[in-house]
Amino acid sequence: MNTRILMLVFFFLIFPKQDVYGQLGISNEVGILTGPVAFYSDYGVRNDFETNSGNVGFGIGIMHYINFSYRADCNCYSAAKYWNDHFKVRTELDFHKTNLQHIGRYVDPSRTNEAAYQLRGMKGSSTVFEVGSQLEYFPFSIRDFMANAYKIAPFISAGVHWVSFDPEASTDFGTGDIESPVNVPDKYIGAFQQEPGTTWAFVTSVGARFKLGQRSDIMLDARWQYYFSNWVDGLNPSFEANNIVEVPENLANDWIFWMNLGYIYYLN
Repeated sequence: MNTRILMLVFFFLIFPKQDVYGQLGISNEVGILTGPVAFYSDYGVRNDFETNSGNVGFGIGIMHYINFSYRADCNCYSAAKYWNDHFKVRTELDFHKTNLQHIGRYVDPSRTNEAAYQLRGMKGSSTVFEVGSQLEYFPFSIRDFMANAYKIAPFISAGVHWVSFDPEASTDFGTGDIESPVNVPDKYIGAFQQEPGTTWAFVTSVGARFKLGQRSDIMLDARWQYYFSNWVDGLNPSFEANNIVEVPENLANDWIFWMNLGYIYYLN
């Protein structure tokens, strides 16, 4: 699914409902976010700092919040119930892209065997669009934070995203054919996918809001996303894929760690 369709879906689901939310007494917030994305894929060595710090891309997103603590229909606070004062629903549309390569001890310049040259020649990328919702929990009062009783409001969240991904893979070693055992190690034969696909992701994060003004906040958010697919990066070296080599290091699906900074504006 392309960017325009995803954006249309997002705006169709969220912004035409603003009047409805207002009539129900629910207030709304919108925001943007951006930051680096560490992609934990089948490129490189798992649990290796050099790999994790090297395969880093960049992401952006737009957000919408349903705020239950304030009533848009009367410009007043909602009834002091625990749900109203400690939970928000966050819906967002995200885009991130990461260029991928093998990094770590197996491609160290000191290694001059054929496998090292093959690994150094492999290149990949993944372009990802996501749309979904999270439930955010604020341990301290949202009402008090809105009233400037304190300047920092920590939160935790969890939710689900629908994901559209478009991977690419190539090699600049040998003839450039990524399906040839001459150009890539045996365990990668039959392990590439360059067609777009879709999947779901479990999303959880921890972060904090910082009061910037009466109607605006700055947000710092550390997010972990686990994809229900091992093809988001376009690479899945497994015994089932090629029936040649066991791949004990490929123990999990693809996932990302996204550290982002956001700006949030209170519509009402």
